Amino acid sequence: MPTWQQLRDAKLSEYEDAADGWSMVSNRADAARIRADHEMAGPLRATQKGQAQTSAERDLTQLGRNYQYIHSECGLVRTALNALASELSGAQKKLKQALDDAADLKFTVNEDGSVEYPRSTELPMAPGTSSGTGTAKPGAPVPYLPGASEANGDPNEGRAEDIAERISQAVNSAIEIDNRYAKILRELKAPDGLAVTDDMLLDEAHDMGDVQKTVGTYLSKDSIPQGKSPADNKKWWDGLTQGEREEYQTLYPAEIGALDGLPSVVRDSSNRIVLDESRVQVKSELDALGPEPSKTVVTAGGLIRNPEWTAWEAMGGGRLKGQLDGMNAIQSRFDQTGIDGLPPAYLLGFDVKGNGHAIVANGNPDTADNTAVYVPGTKSKLAGAGGDIGRMTRVWKEARSMSVSQSTSTITWIGYDAPQGIAPEAMEKHWAYDGAPKLNNFLDGLQTVQGGPDASHTTVIGHSYGSTTVGAASKAPGHIAADDIVVAGSPGMLVGDASDLDVGKNHVWSEAAGDDAVPLGGKIAHLGGYKWGVQTFHGLPYDAGYVQTVPSDEAFGAHRMHVDTSGHSGYWDERSDSLKNQAAVVVGRYDKVQEDN
Repeated sequence: MPTWQQLRDAKLSEYEDAADGWSMVSNRADAARIRADHEMAGPLRATQKGQAQTSAERDLTQLGRNYQYIHSECGLVRTALNALASELSGAQKKLKQALDDAADLKFTVNEDGSVEYPRSTELPMAPGTSSGTGTAKPGAPVPYLPGASEANGDPNEGRAEDIAERISQAVNSAIEIDNRYAKILRELKAPDGLAVTDDMLLDEAHDMGDVQKTVGTYLSKDSIPQGKSPADNKKWWDGLTQGEREEYQTLYPAEIGALDGLPSVVRDSSNRIVLDESRVQVKSELDALGPEPSKTVVTAGGLIRNPEWTAWEAMGGGRLKGQLDGMNAIQSRFDQTGIDGLPPAYLLGFDVKGNGHAIVANGNPDTADNTAVYVPGTKSKLAGAGGDIGRMTRVWKEARSMSVSQSTSTITWIGYDAPQGIAPEAMEKHWAYDGAPKLNNFLDGLQTVQGGPDASHTTVIGHSYGSTTVGAASKAPGHIAADDIVVAGSPGMLVGDASDLDVGKNHVWSEAAGDDAVPLGGKIAHLGGYKWGVQTFHGLPYDAGYVQTVPSDEAFGAHRMHVDTSGHSGYWDERSDSLKNQAAVVVGRYDKVQEDN
């Protein structure tokens, strides 16, 4: 429990110096995690095979996990120490002002915080009082007000009572601050050993919440921009000191990782903290439900739905299992870095809200010559992230083979709430209109960080209902931050002609397999657009007037690319023309695109 003398003499710079030391450890751990993932694990996967490679990779994965934990925990210690110094500084300033006022009045502050003062000779002595000095202690019933008649009519007594009260308040405030931070700093302690466990990561999430509550207004979440443009987000970020940026990253990683307009390395570092903590939390909840029961059981009356599985599903078992599958798919992509030349992955967005969201980039888009953003369609969510990430991985490989001298980043953007059923969900337009602002913000954020519209050639790829969302984004006020739009299996883009899209008619590309029923289904759902014109099939008219069109229609006016795949999901089959055509657009090699007449 500090005394007023201890508070007065406290060298708060020592706390700040200690915080700088923890900051150095945190930053070095994050840099070491990147080296372990990018510079060590990548080349290992690219050059080594067999049991030795598997063992070494397992060790490097654990090493990266350890560094991630150190980065986060040491960052929390740094923030706690800086916040402690900041809050104690306020109490110390209040105390020193009171002491200065006492010195100016020639009052004496005693060890216990009471204040000796000379009795005033300005007023007649009250009955029962004596001349000389008096002692004021905190807690006087009425504080001294200049010009009033409190404190037995003696202004010096009133002044002394005021000073004593301020000293007491400063010390009590310091005591409260000291107790609050002592508790959290005691909790920020890891067990002995080198291997970070799931329990330690669960504890890390708990520590983060406690530090957020403890630091109060020192580093408030309210200061983080909400609902602002990517340019405003960047301006806020650029206006922070490097120390403030580091503190926000480790104290509010979910909020920082979600901010469009911030550098990809910053968002990736923040979102990996969220991913690690979310994964162990979801795994813990899933483990608490027990193993998944068999979905069906055989009874005397035949095969029936297992009541135990129904109860497990009702308690969230299926949702948790799907989320864990999605998170494991993201980690799997991290672990593929270096294989077949695959670049490091960047986690540009992540959460488990609702159906869950994830934004995963192959390569750093901030410095890429070419950028492709893939918007998946119906049923896309965190649980199915693996398939969508795989599609953009294949686009990246094809793009690299077509343009070796250029860098390309391909991004899987599961950043909106897609319809999860065919009917009636996927027949409704509100999913697209709700998702459009989020897509535009993300694209604007990429362009902001890259340095403007000419810094990178950007292609948006929309699959199925994702193309409807792209159409809504292009219809929205402003201008979609892209050079080309590619759609595959589109049910409609809410516009009647390719020229209605921001990128211009010559930069709209469409793929539709002959047996893909979604374009027709989109017309039934009225997801297309309308125009006055003539519908043709291979040049032969079959409808005229105010017609509805989707991108695969000749009347829509898009480049209709050759498709050699079948079905609604084959457009990304390896070595297919469908895939190669997309990659050609991504790298701007329009001469390589095969079009249908």
